[in-house]
Amino acid sequence: MSRLNALRNRFVDAPDSLGAKARARRWSWFAECFPDLDRMNVIDLGGTAGAWLRAPVKPAHVHIVNLEKPPSDLPSWLRADVADACDLPASIRSGTYDLVFSNAVIEHVGGHQRRQIFADTVNALADRHWVQTPYRYFPVEPHFLFPGFQFLPLTARTEILRRWPLIHTPTSDREAARRIVMDVELLSVTEMRHYFPGSRIRFERLAGLVKSVIAYKRA
Repeated sequence: MSRLNALRNRFVDAPDSLGAKARARRWSWFAECFPDLDRMNVIDLGGTAGAWLRAPVKPAHVHIVNLEKPPSDLPSWLRADVADACDLPASIRSGTYDLVFSNAVIEHVGGHQRRQIFADTVNALADRHWVQTPYRYFPVEPHFLFPGFQFLPLTARTEILRRWPLIHTPTSDREAARRIVMDVELLSVTEMRHYFPGSRIRFERLAGLVKSVIAYKRA
């Protein structure tokens, strides 16, 4: 492992990394916010089975919706379907859910109109929700681990992605790099309040600075 890859591991990927500690803290907040979680039917928009299998909390049932094909060997309390969270099929929209969960997805759905559709979907599926997203004005962009990355021109971001070794899945292909960069649009607090006007807002901080924003509603 190179020195820089070891640095990424230390900050994000390792079990004792800053990222792992932040995830554990968010799970703890989530459990405190919804103490009856073990009796809930949860729909996760954009999540993965692996995240729930590693999580320290376990709802009664979790229905995962993601664009990627799920693993076939899921436990009975997990269900996964391939679908677009902004264009759910009737079979999912007609389901009965106690809570909508979404972690770091809304910044990937593509533009204001689709973000609004995503938020409307969250509010339509259940009375309660927990939607987390990285904060646009945190100094280090969390997907690429590069200071101020989100404020640079598209061309600069594309070239950095092709060369920056702390990226999780680097690519030297310019077109692929550009698509990856354009897939991420970080949100401000004002935007989160706009999309979830009936929700409470909670801030996750690192070194006193807001790192991510959580919109949640207990019903």
